[in-house]
Amino acid sequence: MPVRVVDVEESVALDAAAIAGGIPSRALMRAAAFNAASVICARYPDQLRRGATVLTGPGNNGGDGWALASALAAGGVKVTVREVAQARTPDAIAERAQASGLASTAPLSCGVLIDAMLGTGGSGELRGAILDAARDIARARDNGSTVVALDVPTGVNGTHGAESDSVVADLTISFGSCKRGTLISRAECGEIVVVDIGLGALPGTLPMLVDAAFVHDNVPRIAPDAHKGTRKSVAVIAGGDNMGGAAIMAATGALRSGVGLVQVSTAAGNVASMHTRVPEALVAPLANASSTIQHWADAVLIGPGLGTDDGTRDFIRGVMRDWRGPVVVDAGALSAYADDLDALREVLSGRPAIITPHPGELARLTGRDVKYVTDNRFDIGLDVSRKIDAIVLLKGTPTVVSSPDGARYVIAAGTAALATGASGDALGGMVVTLLAQGCAPAIAAACAAWVHGRAAELTPGVRGYRLTDVLDHLPLAWPADSALPRYPVLASLPGLS
Repeated sequence: MPVRVVDVEESVALDAAAIAGGIPSRALMRAAAFNAASVICARYPDQLRRGATVLTGPGNNGGDGWALASALAAGGVKVTVREVAQARTPDAIAERAQASGLASTAPLSCGVLIDAMLGTGGSGELRGAILDAARDIARARDNGSTVVALDVPTGVNGTHGAESDSVVADLTISFGSCKRGTLISRAECGEIVVVDIGLGALPGTLPMLVDAAFVHDNVPRIAPDAHKGTRKSVAVIAGGDNMGGAAIMAATGALRSGVGLVQVSTAAGNVASMHTRVPEALVAPLANASSTIQHWADAVLIGPGLGTDDGTRDFIRGVMRDWRGPVVVDAGALSAYADDLDALREVLSGRPAIITPHPGELARLTGRDVKYVTDNRFDIGLDVSRKIDAIVLLKGTPTVVSSPDGARYVIAAGTAALATGASGDALGGMVVTLLAQGCAPAIAAACAAWVHGRAAELTPGVRGYRLTDVLDHLPLAWPADSALPRYPVLASLPGLS
């Protein structure tokens, strides 16, 4: 079952729809609690031997905590509940009554601390007893306690992410869906695990969280008898003067993604370095790009390392006039169309097309500032996609792929190892390869972005590692099988340190 990514209002609406469909609200609460208990017991058996403390708040998140305490106690865990704020909702009051014997004011356990104070809808700075408890949790974590948050860590808003003094969790257990705010604030959330609570299939209009099974099932297989023709050919039009690295990284990304042949059109001064660094690639002068790609390319990547002036815009227009096949547009080719989506739509029209901006590039395209783009990262790509009739891959934390038909894919794979120059160029090479090999444009963008991120996760760290180290891990990042998580887990994301 696909996992959907939701904001606070959407999360509330999903619960309301399930209740209206006949599922009692308390049944959802108990499903959340018991499934969370199964995850905690599986993850932390040694820590639970030192006991567990659940910290509860006034709303239904606190009710989840009381129900979880009952479930852990039934499983033999020594568990206590610190009631930080008195239960106020009917379901929370009922669950408190069931577990009232577990209430305690004793010091926090040095085993597992479970944050059930404020749920998805919590907003604003923490204060009063909630703030004091959050600081107690932080001190206990510094002294070796394991912290688990239910749905979201206290202080992390389900839509916008972390406020000051947020609880920092080692594990966040999300109920039924993945919350936008947790994907924005990965540092506060630790490992994120989504568990089923009985909401059923969620609306397809909500963004889908991309995982290994999705990539495995959508990336075309390479047949045992494949040759370079069946593995397809891509053209990389990249690398102006003194920007040869962009072309090298784009070509490397394509080759590491299984393409059969790469032809690079680049500035004359980059030719020697291209032959040295990427000997598998054919190399041609940038000025001859249009005629070079006409009769053999299956898809084209244009833009990495190109300028952003009117000359670049005229060059792109000429190439796109002659080339009518699939295209990926990145970097300089996007910046050349700053604040002119109509012109970009015109040059892309009539072909499968993907643009791959980072927030700064999308801000220039739309005439917005970068903060507006990042604050609206889940939605702005959909608006732009419809305006230019092309797929938008908005890079970032997380990456969001948007399609004119309303489909959205969220890619949360990756680490800060990707936050370096030329990372997007390599991704462009990966995207154009999958596009050439027959993936639908949105699928090509989503799968390439996930594998790009997964390669970073396989890289042992960030400081001291180069982008080339990430690319060296690409062969291991393509999923070898489509094994699904074990129920009740629907999806899991590793913690990022």
